[in-house]
Amino acid sequence: MYELVQLSQHDYYIESPTKIGLVRLNDTEVCLIDGGSDKDAGRKVRQILDANGWRLRAIYNTHCHADHIGGNKYLQSQTGCAVYLPEIECDFARHPILEPSLLYGGFPPQELHHKFLLAQASDARELTPEALPAGFEVVELPGHFFRMVGFRTPDDTLYLADCLSSRRTLDKYQISFLYDVAGYLDTLERVKGMTAKVFVPAHADATQEIAPLAQYNIDKVHEIAQLIVDLCRTPLTFEEVLQKLFAHYDLTMTFEQYALVGSTVRSYLSWLKETGRLKVEIIEHMLRFHS
Repeated sequence: MYELVQLSQHDYYIESPTKIGLVRLNDTEVCLIDGGSDKDAGRKVRQILDANGWRLRAIYNTHCHADHIGGNKYLQSQTGCAVYLPEIECDFARHPILEPSLLYGGFPPQELHHKFLLAQASDARELTPEALPAGFEVVELPGHFFRMVGFRTPDDTLYLADCLSSRRTLDKYQISFLYDVAGYLDTLERVKGMTAKVFVPAHADATQEIAPLAQYNIDKVHEIAQLIVDLCRTPLTFEEVLQKLFAHYDLTMTFEQYALVGSTVRSYLSWLKETGRLKVEIIEHMLRFHS
């Protein structure tokens, strides 16, 4: 873990629970694509930088989830690097309490106040074209979260953030987090048609062929959506839909999973309602979904 893997003359990634991209900008300076999950990850990244005699110029975050920005504060305090995120994601990095609040739908209880959902705040700036290194391209990847982006480097490495999960992860956890189902499916369809010398998803193996994995993720979204529609042949509340999904996939309910999967299921219910596959009824003071 935390091994530096070289992809091209200038491009690398650091193998970790959330892959961290590293790009050499010149002989002495590098930038990171995401900052790692926490202070410990940041410390290990710093050791890699020091071992190679590299100075960290900037961290370009793909989005604001804690496992991508958790190392920002440590690295910024140690190196003085700049931190950039796209638009609304920047606000979440400055005010990390927004992430567990959004997931829970209110003030988050202490069970959600941990490093996997609540990163330390960093002095983040909004990502603009002027902030990018020469030759970098921002690739819009909305759906998993509000304004998630990827980055294509001059060596044609495409860092894809969380726009898809590995087969192993999907087969184990079934329901991966997403915010906007329609946006997510649109992103995956675009990713299917993309070309690059190498693709680096944050939670899957680096590969030269991304289309098969993108299709696997698309198929899982449609599978979950159809299951929800089938379950709602009898009107169900959100809590009942969530319970039946956990039972169907044999998932373990925890406070964290309630927040993460629950938020995702609400997004599915919104999408299915807006596309006409579900309707909403209020019965005995309870909002129920009916296919």
